[in-house]
Amino acid sequence: MKKILILPVLLGAALALADPAARPQPATQAARDQLKAGVLSPVMAAPQISLQGTDGQPIDLARYKGKVVLLAFGFSNCGEVCPITLATLAGARKKLGTEAAYVQVVYVTVDPERDTAAQMKKYLASFDPTFIGGVGTRAEIDAAQKKYGISSSKNSNPDGSYTIGHSSSIYMIDRAGGLRAVMPYGHPVDDFVHDLKILLRS
Repeated sequence: MKKILILPVLLGAALALADPAARPQPATQAARDQLKAGVLSPVMAAPQISLQGTDGQPIDLARYKGKVVLLAFGFSNCGEVCPITLATLAGARKKLGTEAAYVQVVYVTVDPERDTAAQMKKYLASFDPTFIGGVGTRAEIDAAQKKYGISSSKNSNPDGSYTIGHSSSIYMIDRAGGLRAVMPYGHPVDDFVHDLKILLRS
């Protein structure tokens, strides 16, 4: 009796699996190739910035052609947002394995009064030694922020110290130097890995 009851169930399951409409459908290639970040259209050349790099060379985005560049702004005395961003980017590079050689993180200070090249280099190296920081005069930093629409404001504390509130999105520049997308703060490592793999193929 049990067999009679079970067989129709098994047959029904088999028929359901045989029906393509009843089976879970895999994601289409188009869906897999859709960036998690906000896509910029049309793609424009990433604005050039004139800053000193913590690797001892001028920051010139043309140096990184052939690589995907993740460009972000922050500062070494940042309490929470910057460390989370940098740890996420470091985690993404780690998950990419050998492909990480074609990804360059550039992190520009919004606090030039305190962030020297040596200070930024030490700070960034604690997350990933390949990260390059951008430093400069207040005028140079302001110019770089303006080109990417970055806002920042100094907030003073009662003890005379200060912190800085700033835009925290990450700009994704493709291998040809085109500004392709902007990833808002708070996305997980896997979203960056997903988008980087797409940009590395393009």
